[in-house]
Amino acid sequence: MTPPESGLREHATLAEEAGPVRSWLIRWFRRRIRGAADIEDMVQEVFARMVARDGGEPVGHLGGYVMKTAASVLADRSRRRTFRRADSHVAFDPELHGEEELDPLRILGGKEDLREATAALLSLPERTRTIFVLRRLEGQSYREIAAQLGISVSAVEKHMVRAIEQVSLRMEKQDGA
Repeated sequence: MTPPESGLREHATLAEEAGPVRSWLIRWFRRRIRGAADIEDMVQEVFARMVARDGGEPVGHLGGYVMKTAASVLADRSRRRTFRRADSHVAFDPELHGEEELDPLRILGGKEDLREATAALLSLPERTRTIFVLRRLEGQSYREIAAQLGISVSAVEKHMVRAIEQVSLRMEKQDGA
């Protein structure tokens, strides 16, 4: 077993040797990605993968191995961002979204509105309700709904008009009551 002092020396030596590699990795990632926020995490990931490496043999060409590992980290980041659609995310802006607190009366009003909207939907004939739900909640096109239900696009449009009129009328009555 290694004495603690020699382990500390090994870590200090490793940190000194890793400094230039770390600087090179930071520059390498900066040239390839826009957001600088992830760079430190990516550099850390390169070192973590190198430490977790399974091979018992020493690395023949450290520079090539570091570069290959960095390229792999970059590719993994790209795949994750594509999968999560990270570029489509919008940052939260308190000025746009407001900082209104939800008071109990507002919550109660919202629950009552939701209950009334649900009752309005349930009062629709089944086919009209189905078409409304497919269009408004599931985002299907009129053509997709028509094909799914075996009716014409014109029939789907008529059902939607009827649904919107009936739901709107019922909601207006509720607001006036």
